[in-house]
Amino acid sequence: MNELQARLALFSVIEGGHSFWSNEITTYGALHVFQKLDSSGYDSVKYGKVMQALKVLNCEEIQTRISAVGAEFITPHSPNWPSALNELAAIPIGLVVKGDASALSQKSLAIVGTRNPTPYGVRIAGDFAAGFVDREWSIISGGAYGIDSAAHKGALIAEGQTIAVLATGIDVVYPAGNMRLFAEISENGALVSEVLPGVHAIPVRFLNRNRIIAALSQATLVVEAAFRSGSLRTARDAAELLRPVMAIPGPINAPTSEGCHRLIGERAAEIVTSVSDAIELISAL
Repeated sequence: MNELQARLALFSVIEGGHSFWSNEITTYGALHVFQKLDSSGYDSVKYGKVMQALKVLNCEEIQTRISAVGAEFITPHSPNWPSALNELAAIPIGLVVKGDASALSQKSLAIVGTRNPTPYGVRIAGDFAAGFVDREWSIISGGAYGIDSAAHKGALIAEGQTIAVLATGIDVVYPAGNMRLFAEISENGALVSEVLPGVHAIPVRFLNRNRIIAALSQATLVVEAAFRSGSLRTARDAAELLRPVMAIPGPINAPTSEGCHRLIGERAAEIVTSVSDAIELISAL
């Protein structure tokens, strides 16, 4: 067992976004934490499930699962690890990446929003994605229907790079209708996951992936979001990292724009109405 194998083992049994385990691994190293777990050095009541899962683990099988889907496992010690993730309170133990892992370190904009957008929102997301790609930025989003898909497609149409951070395993197509889109993203950017291939989504994984979207990006743009929305969580994650947050205004009576108006009203996001506006704002900060 070496440091990389220990990280892979811990990655497979510990849910992402867990600040305690992230801090333990960052402070003492994955191998030390693995050995301490293996010898029941942690609270067996609190962490018994993790200890039990480690005892039946086969690292070679896990690595085979990752390789079989054409992906790679990267860690903070990998040369292509995006250093921006190290600013998170809960640094990922590792990431499974399919595509160009170096794309994760490129200058990028996160575009997020509702799964049920209006035609206005779809057009704006695509236009902003294409505009930033034309200025040699990458586009990051979550691969969901709606604004996420529009942003990814806008980047691809403009022949740029785009990255989808998934809440599922890299080989689990969710939503199912985005199979072709995910294939294009992996060829022109990357698919990223904080769980192993074959793992399905649970609610907490969507929240965990939002922090990764925010951290990988130099700035975040919210295009149409409900008053309570996962997109607002991404925006707040970005603000905590002191990254610029922008929001697109919409009609004052549109439910799909309530979240954007909330961010603007709370001074949590700057209002932008064009790509040049957004570029100028980011450059000024």
